[in-house]
Amino acid sequence: MQYEGRIFRPPSEADSLILQSTVGCSQNGCAFCSMYKEKKFHIRPLADVCADVDEIAAGPWAHAFSRVFLADGDALMRKTEEQLAIFSHIYARLPRCGRITCYASPASIRAKTQDELEALAAGGLNMVYMGLESGSDAVLSRMNKGATAAEIILAGQRVRAAGLRLSVTAIIGLGGAEGSEEHAKKTGEALSAMQPEYIGLLTLMLEGEEPLYSDYRAGRFAPPDQAGLLRELRTLIAHTDSEGSVLRANHASNYLNLRGTLNADKPRLIAELDAALAGRRALKSEWMRGL
Repeated sequence: MQYEGRIFRPPSEADSLILQSTVGCSQNGCAFCSMYKEKKFHIRPLADVCADVDEIAAGPWAHAFSRVFLADGDALMRKTEEQLAIFSHIYARLPRCGRITCYASPASIRAKTQDELEALAAGGLNMVYMGLESGSDAVLSRMNKGATAAEIILAGQRVRAAGLRLSVTAIIGLGGAEGSEEHAKKTGEALSAMQPEYIGLLTLMLEGEEPLYSDYRAGRFAPPDQAGLLRELRTLIAHTDSEGSVLRANHASNYLNLRGTLNADKPRLIAELDAALAGRRALKSEWMRGL
């Protein structure tokens, strides 16, 4: 089985079989992202995807995978009937598989009817990963996300209403130093409106390939400093009311690893951030933040 271009997956899919259903990202214009810039989005032929499953099933890895993650950046954009055929083939050919997940964009969710989303859930899709990035429309517009906060919130609500689990990511620092407080508060409010099962928080890193990097170099975008990022994360958590959501801020990009379940662990998470701000907790060294 071969992949086209670089492959990305959520941290929680480290032990999953990565099956490339689509190539690239349907949006592929976000200013903060360089993940799929070398690819033109397209949907792989159904026969090729099923052939990849058959290849795994015929080899020594047939019983190795209990999870399958469908790449690339927006696998939900595929036609529903084709997705259902892929799910059926996976479950038939890989006997240990009990979970299928994928990335989904607000646009691909919006393109599905509610009946289609429910059919995907019934057909074996267990969870989708969706990027909120920010709850601030000003930040989303500047980052060319391609959707408003209200549109992203509605997409998340529709996913949950269909019986699918929802994992939502947001990016600390994306509003810059100037927009930090609004970004934090609005993002917490958006997460509260969606009530996702999982919340993943990572920290903005500019490594030179992102469109936003040119603004950074030219002085048009200034990210918060280390303390500002911690304060922003504190504000975001304080403004998130999402009972039962599993929160993880332990991505490689984060200066301080946090994990807990809302709302029960919110006081502890805020106390850990306060300790870090006061210098009582060590932060991750810069060289350890490589992705």
